[in-house]
Amino acid sequence: MIPVDRHVPCPTYSIVVPAFNEERYIGDCLRSLASQEFTGDYEIIVVDNNSTDSTAGIARASGATVVQEAMPGVCSARQRGTEVARGEIIISTDADTTFQSNWLASIDRTFDQNPECIAVAGPCRFDGGPWWSAVYPRLLFGAVYLVYLITGYVFYVSATNIAFRKSAWSGYNTNMTQGGDEVDLLRRLRSKGRVIFSLHNPSFTSSRRLKRGLFYNLLVSFVFYYLLTYWINRIAGRCVIKNAPAFRDDPAPKPVWYWPSRAAIAVVAALFMLFPGRYVVDFGFGTVIEPVFDAVRRLF
Repeated sequence: MIPVDRHVPCPTYSIVVPAFNEERYIGDCLRSLASQEFTGDYEIIVVDNNSTDSTAGIARASGATVVQEAMPGVCSARQRGTEVARGEIIISTDADTTFQSNWLASIDRTFDQNPECIAVAGPCRFDGGPWWSAVYPRLLFGAVYLVYLITGYVFYVSATNIAFRKSAWSGYNTNMTQGGDEVDLLRRLRSKGRVIFSLHNPSFTSSRRLKRGLFYNLLVSFVFYYLLTYWINRIAGRCVIKNAPAFRDDPAPKPVWYWPSRAAIAVVAALFMLFPGRYVVDFGFGTVIEPVFDAVRRLF
């Protein structure tokens, strides 16, 4: 645990940035955070999650507080960063993300105008990428905002753009690999109080994963590594499906059939594991489930 100097006033906001081999992006992220128009106090905590490049050095040189988290996974990194944060309000974001200069001031204004709320979230947009990368976040977060306007209910948030009162935080589920820092966090926060969704205060994240193509992102990233991973890990109460691959370099070109064929294999394997019949009864949950998931993961 990092010692806390009781003579130093605590900042209002703590911005937690998990990072694994992010030397390509983290400088831009931290510069955009340092350039905020907000005049109050805030700290930036970079959680080095076993980086082997110069991520930690760049963060220190930028004035951020750097802490280490040896357990791989974004939920463990966010957990560590939030534990050591001194701010009353925690802001979750990512190392490959940048912000408009009024982003933090807008979050602060929303909290001031709504003192009863426990969290403020905003949309995420992609920086660059294929044509469809501009379409689906607008459709997704447009739907989130529409439901919020009609019902007051926020059904999804991005981990790149959510601020919450630390007093309402009950921890991240570190058994989660995908979705634990978004869907599961949101579920816990909603049980504590009001969550506000602010459509016009976006974060801007890199489109590096989208370069794998539309099929990969719909069938592999979303269906397999997000939906199935979240629900299976949550139901199992442990990490059955491990982290999605961490893409840090531009991908090599793939033939048109490459990702559709692998996505089909992943979906068939997932259906087998959801409806395993006599195999799981005969041989036990872990005997069949985990080896099959490991084999599927190696495809990607």
